[in-house]
Amino acid sequence: MEPVKVVMSGVPGKMGLIISRHMVKDDRFILLPQALTGPGVPEKAVDVGGFGLLPAGPARHREVLSGLLEKEGEFIVVDYSHPTAVNANAELYASLSIPFVMGTTGGDRAALARAVENSGASAVIAPNMAKPIVGLTAMMEYAAQNFPGLFKGYKLAVRESHQKGKADTSGTARAMVSYFNAMGVDFPVEAIESERDPDRQRFDWKIPLDHLGGHGYHTYTLTSPDGTVTVSFTHNILGRDVYYDGTADAVIFLKSRLRERARGKVYSMTDVLRGKRA
Repeated sequence: MEPVKVVMSGVPGKMGLIISRHMVKDDRFILLPQALTGPGVPEKAVDVGGFGLLPAGPARHREVLSGLLEKEGEFIVVDYSHPTAVNANAELYASLSIPFVMGTTGGDRAALARAVENSGASAVIAPNMAKPIVGLTAMMEYAAQNFPGLFKGYKLAVRESHQKGKADTSGTARAMVSYFNAMGVDFPVEAIESERDPDRQRFDWKIPLDHLGGHGYHTYTLTSPDGTVTVSFTHNILGRDVYYDGTADAVIFLKSRLRERARGKVYSMTDVLRGKRA
């Protein structure tokens, strides 16, 4: 297979750097030297495993992407930027008919999907790119669709902890709540308990010191109305490397759909795992 050309959005953010460093070493991809960044970030070269990326700020995003389309032809944008940039970025990619993988959480997700559906672009959009977690949420989605009311009357407690720099409530936790809602649980996403304090994470959550800057701990606890039944789901991730495999699979999947001329299509990571046809 011919290597897929990729532009990274979200450099020098931590996720952007980690994905870029892996991608530089992966023969399936050609990471283009131009990258996208957010406001106020210096536009100077960033080293990713001996390869230099030159990020461009928001005022130059359209100019840079348009130039790359003329020079490189087809490529895919991988977006690990910031929740506040999700919709503007997606609308830009869609307006230029550039396919993209959106790993950034937050924003108006319905508007995000509409931007793609009304364009000549296609995209993989997911709140979590870690394949083990995607598998778990897919099982929960199946249960929600097939067992409505399974936990009717149950109380739910949701706790999630991520590094201090994560600006929004976990998208995975929000998705899980929607599945529990479909199974009869009355629980608003606003009731999710989000932890971002490193001291509490270290001593209360027992998160290792060297992973305070990058982790994802989630626990969902269901309790029956009479208190005699407790069901709990937990998934914990240390570090960020686990997200690369899912991101890489999403890029390869999207490239295969483009060969089939898929346009205006929104895919999930569940579609990626299934290898769903367009």
